[in-house]
Amino acid sequence: MSLKIYNSLTHTKEEFKPLVKGRVGIYVCGPTVYSHSHIGHAKSYVSFDVIVRYLRYRGYNVTYVQNITDVGHLLGDLDEGEDRLLRQARLEQKHPMEIAETYARSYFEDMDTLNILRPDISPRATGHIIEQIEIIKTLIDKGYAYEVNGSVYFDVAKDAEYGKLSGRNTEEAEPGTRVEVRAEKRHPNDFALWKKASPEHIMQWSSPWGMGFPGWHIECSAMSMKYLGETFDIHGGGMDNQFPHHECEIAQSECATGKPFVRYWIHNNLVTVGGKKMSKSLGNVILLKDLFKKYHPLIIRFFILQSHYRSTLDFTDEALEGAAKGWEKLMNTMRNIKLGLLKKDGLKRGTQGTQIDLNGFKSAFLEAMDDDFNTAHAIAVLFDITHEVNSALSEGKVSKVLLEKVDSILSELGGTVLGIIPVRLEPQSDAERSLEADLIQLIIDLRDEVRAQKLWSLSDKIRNGLTKLGIVVEDKKEGTIWRRTH
Repeated sequence: MSLKIYNSLTHTKEEFKPLVKGRVGIYVCGPTVYSHSHIGHAKSYVSFDVIVRYLRYRGYNVTYVQNITDVGHLLGDLDEGEDRLLRQARLEQKHPMEIAETYARSYFEDMDTLNILRPDISPRATGHIIEQIEIIKTLIDKGYAYEVNGSVYFDVAKDAEYGKLSGRNTEEAEPGTRVEVRAEKRHPNDFALWKKASPEHIMQWSSPWGMGFPGWHIECSAMSMKYLGETFDIHGGGMDNQFPHHECEIAQSECATGKPFVRYWIHNNLVTVGGKKMSKSLGNVILLKDLFKKYHPLIIRFFILQSHYRSTLDFTDEALEGAAKGWEKLMNTMRNIKLGLLKKDGLKRGTQGTQIDLNGFKSAFLEAMDDDFNTAHAIAVLFDITHEVNSALSEGKVSKVLLEKVDSILSELGGTVLGIIPVRLEPQSDAERSLEADLIQLIIDLRDEVRAQKLWSLSDKIRNGLTKLGIVVEDKKEGTIWRRTH
């Protein structure tokens, strides 16, 4: 079966055929680094991590580019408002570049924790000002852009295909995102390629049109084409970036080069919290660093991959608890397999053990992933495998040869491709598990005594320490209970 991808540009699933046989160039819009990463970032970058992993698994030589936006992303996204980094810099009373460095490090730290592979290239917008200026000059020379009062705008009226990705225009922006249009624009739909900077504006560079800074959209065009060429295979990002950001990227890139910009557009859907859109105004933004205190990072990754990347992901504690139980079942099976491989006694020669159609399961897994990266169905296949091997283990009808094969295929599909099974997962013997449980219970009992004495600070310290070790403590009316997160 060939790999099929849902192309947002054509609104259909298409067979994937890279521009150059055996090679794939993919660009994904990275974060604007002015705050810590949240569950929405995890949804997007886990989804694209699996896409990159699977392309490589299929044998493609993949060049994965994901940018860092450290200038030019305005609060309104439609050429007005304050730069997001400048606003955060003012709030924290730091230089904008210090803000960028702080939150870029924080971003990579969180992505590493989620077992997300680093991009091959992570270009920064501020490091590609020259390339952006060159594209703008080309657009002006070709009559697609104009300069006024030190700013440069793309003339949307000159591009007959503007809106072909989203089917929308700037008049259809979401309520609250539009601001009063600058009178200097020829048309309200025109978007900024370069913005004139006031003297006190910290982030500004010299250009043919005076001191200023780039527009958000031109940055991604410059960085993607620099490393992947004027036409490349895949461009990804969140559905909220489809308009105006990606629409503007297409317009300025294709008008500058006269060539198709991207062959396949992939957009992941968004995260809701209890059925409501996640936003700072609603106060329901969930930071990853806070989630990591409650759940093993791979549980969060597992939770995300249980839904299709094009589906909305609704975040609730109940949903995370369900994901935790599912992931723990998978991990327990892996540990049981490894424990079985350590045992000296096995099936006697000539004894017929349980047979599992691993090739059939692998084919089903690949079929799911070939169908627009359907990770939900792929995970279901993993559980089908574990159900059969658990039954065989409980009946003592499994050979070590079969266990080795199951261990290999689960590590390959669940680890290498989906990234939800740790590379190193050591087995625990029954005695080790018993001792560990007894020690944890002893700590819980001591904490109960501390709570009885109302030593709340010490009680919290014990709880936090257990949380860091992967033990969740819950105080209920009937007493204190605990569970492992990994």
